[in-house]
Amino acid sequence: MKSKKIAGNTTGFITVFFWGITYISTKVLLEVFNPIEILFTRFLMGLIFLIILYPKPLKIKDKKQEIYFALAGLTGVTLFYLLENIALTFTMASNVGVISALVPFFTGIVGYIFMKKKEKLNRNFFIGFLLALTGISFISFSGASAFKINPIGDLLAVTSVMIWGIYGNLTRILGSYGYNTIQVTRRTFAYGIVFMLPALHFFDFNIGISEILEPKYLFNLLFLGIGASAICFVTWNYTVKALGPVRASLFIYLIPIVTVITSMIVLNEKLTIMSSIGVLFTFLGLLISNKKETL
Repeated sequence: MKSKKIAGNTTGFITVFFWGITYISTKVLLEVFNPIEILFTRFLMGLIFLIILYPKPLKIKDKKQEIYFALAGLTGVTLFYLLENIALTFTMASNVGVISALVPFFTGIVGYIFMKKKEKLNRNFFIGFLLALTGISFISFSGASAFKINPIGDLLAVTSVMIWGIYGNLTRILGSYGYNTIQVTRRTFAYGIVFMLPALHFFDFNIGISEILEPKYLFNLLFLGIGASAICFVTWNYTVKALGPVRASLFIYLIPIVTVITSMIVLNEKLTIMSSIGVLFTFLGLLISNKKETL
């Protein structure tokens, strides 16, 4: 059991490390691609990679399980990323950054409502959540001149976070079936891509091969598709299986920290005092949320 938790924590750190860097790659790709083009291409690449990596077909034991695979693809792949990308066109990235910190909260609430016996929320969870939310607020707004409320964008961002909370708990259900993690991720991607198809027409999907084959863009697409999607969804699914959806979701707090550090190295951005304070608060929040109550 202890080795399983160590492995779960390790895969959790690996996942958020990759996800924290996705901001840089996405920023580069937005020079020539729109959000839906990036989204569809990265998950299609991820699906192809997983099929090559583990081609053995998944044989479903119970047809009712197919519903949960479809729901996982709809929530964790299509709706979450689509709503988050659309939200960024209406509101500031800093707003979305802070709102994303609500993931563990909504994951915990959904788990508590539907899986009360497995997910118990103690006082430390809420104290840690408030500290991490404060820290991420410092990080997100360290470079912003003012906080601006953008109802449509902020509401879309909150909705995307709530949907990820549902996906996190669906991942636990899928993990309980005993299937290979790669097969589970592969099937989830397939459903996500299928649900994404109707959106391609509405969001002007018109990706060109010449742009994809340009080294700079190809590298970043491969990173998002194979690294941040295929590999990271496999490691994330394992993390949820090992730690549970609530404990796993706490790693989301670290994504802004990874982004800040990566931006310093790649984009030569400076670490401000507010960012430094934010990093400390976020780490403290993560530690307290993971601590069991002794009283």
